[in-house]
Amino acid sequence: MNVDLFSNLSPIDHRYRNTYPELHENLGRYLDERAAIRYQIQAELALLKAHMLRQGKELSTIEHELAGIEIDPEEVYREEEKTRHNIRALVNVLVEKVPEAYRRYVHLGATSMDIVDTANAMRLRDAMQQVVLPQLGRLQNSLIVLAENEAATPQVGRTHGQFAVPVTFGFAIASYVSRLGQSLEALSRLSADLRGKLAGAVGAYNALSLITDRPREMERQYLDLLGLSAAEYSSQIVMPEYQLRLLLELNTAFGIIANLADDLRHLQRSEIDEVREYFSPTQVGSSTMPQKRNPWNCEHVKSLWKTFSPRIMSFYMDQISEHQRDLSNSASARFVADFVAGFSFAAERMHSIVSKLGVSRKHLQHNLKRLGDLVLAEPLYILLSLGGVRDAHEVVRRLTLQREESGRPLPELLSEEPELQKVVQVQLAKVGYDASFLSSPEQYLGRSEQRTQELCRQYRTRLQQLGLAQ
Repeated sequence: MNVDLFSNLSPIDHRYRNTYPELHENLGRYLDERAAIRYQIQAELALLKAHMLRQGKELSTIEHELAGIEIDPEEVYREEEKTRHNIRALVNVLVEKVPEAYRRYVHLGATSMDIVDTANAMRLRDAMQQVVLPQLGRLQNSLIVLAENEAATPQVGRTHGQFAVPVTFGFAIASYVSRLGQSLEALSRLSADLRGKLAGAVGAYNALSLITDRPREMERQYLDLLGLSAAEYSSQIVMPEYQLRLLLELNTAFGIIANLADDLRHLQRSEIDEVREYFSPTQVGSSTMPQKRNPWNCEHVKSLWKTFSPRIMSFYMDQISEHQRDLSNSASARFVADFVAGFSFAAERMHSIVSKLGVSRKHLQHNLKRLGDLVLAEPLYILLSLGGVRDAHEVVRRLTLQREESGRPLPELLSEEPELQKVVQVQLAKVGYDASFLSSPEQYLGRSEQRTQELCRQYRTRLQQLGLAQ
């Protein structure tokens, strides 16, 4: 079917389809409307198989007799125009497709949500495991490579928008290796724990109890055919927390990616210029200022997060369904696919940013030196404290004020107070530094490099355990 990109209402189906056609197609296999109907057909056929297994038929025979059944989603939509009920429309179409001996068992013992919730669990599971998790694995691998490459590259630390003590750029990136790595593991676990049901109109197996004296066993058999487990408790619907926990963790991962985008965006400011997004030779940054190299990809990731993250409130509200079920989530639940797709497009763009990121070690060094020895006020205060100087913090605060007023370096000011200078020299020698330490902020890196390498090794192993290593 030819798709007119300009006839779509959602940017997902024109702008993002055009930008990421392969990703859009891959997501569509699980999340578009054809996929929704296809998965519902799988659920209905699994129920048929469970019924026929009860009749003593071999599974291989059943599958052979049901092979070749094809239903065009447009057939279901045409039938729905008559029934005004999507699952009854699907059942009516399916009945005409299966062998005569199977027809009385189509949908027998099931309510619509036995099919819909089960199908949605499958398609969300498959979208996560076949598209989103591998995608996040690629992003995580790129973050690890970047962190390892820059593990020893000094960078001034920043807190509250102010220069703090030095770290390394790799250590700053390792924060995201750890944060995204933990979220990736949670998403893998939660996507594998989505559940289905075959418990009937109120969840008490009323209809199935007329068919078999072991209704829960039949539910287990039905769901085994689909690779799912049964919800611990069902009303007319699967208890919502299985899906909600997955979506909450997806939103957590979204926030991590947005935070990374924001950090990288700020590091591209003209007055900082420590990193740069890839900028193609033909790319334009401004319609009127030819010199501009805007960090638009990072800004785009953050903008997607702003668009989709608030939808988590709808997912929270979808927890509430009166008694055994109401329809107050019938519209809002349809937008889960949009949320997953929005996250996926943001993750894809973030991977493109990280994998092609330019790092300016020259500007990293320049910014580290801009305040010079002032960023070493902390170690000076600690060395004096260890040497027994009372009120060492106040002593150093006074020295930094003199430094700012006079422009004279801290080592020079310290030389005018021989007793303090001697204490510092003794303490520096104890930890293996000489007097040059106080004018060399790149020496004060703590365990930045070691922790970066440790975290990268740890999360490489975890990626391997998840089957997502590259």
